[in-house]
Amino acid sequence: MSEVLTAQALQALPNAPLWRRLAAILYDTLLLAAVLIFATALLMLLALLLLGDANGLKGTVWMFLWLLLCAFAFYAGFWLHGGQTLGMRAWRLRVVDLQGCPLTPQLAMLRFLAAIPSVGLLVGLLWSLIDAQRLCPHDRFSMTRLVLLPKEKKG
Repeated sequence: MSEVLTAQALQALPNAPLWRRLAAILYDTLLLAAVLIFATALLMLLALLLLGDANGLKGTVWMFLWLLLCAFAFYAGFWLHGGQTLGMRAWRLRVVDLQGCPLTPQLAMLRFLAAIPSVGLLVGLLWSLIDAQRLCPHDRFSMTRLVLLPKEKKG
């Protein structure tokens, strides 16, 4: 978006509907899958070069933690620099704190960790259908919101 919105303007925007959240998640999942495939290949190459055996890391807690760290870097990097992943940008969504300000690294970490069970179990996303403000549990826990940005004016 070329238009710069103030924190006050962002605070006044409506929360994102579930269908837009799901569309952005689908888009970002495809991108994240590519990132995680690359991260896995990189880790396996390092293991092969340093340990002489790439298979020793498969299925270990170290592999899980590495991929979790890569997923966090993917989301937090976007959230901290513009408040939008590529999927969120495509669907005109932005994550902000409750005052409409950009996320801090601490809020990004809270949101990421809270979203794992919330989105992973799907119950958290469905909760937004009955929540009066259309917030998911991970929104409330991390004191953040996913807002729907206005359409960009043409002309």
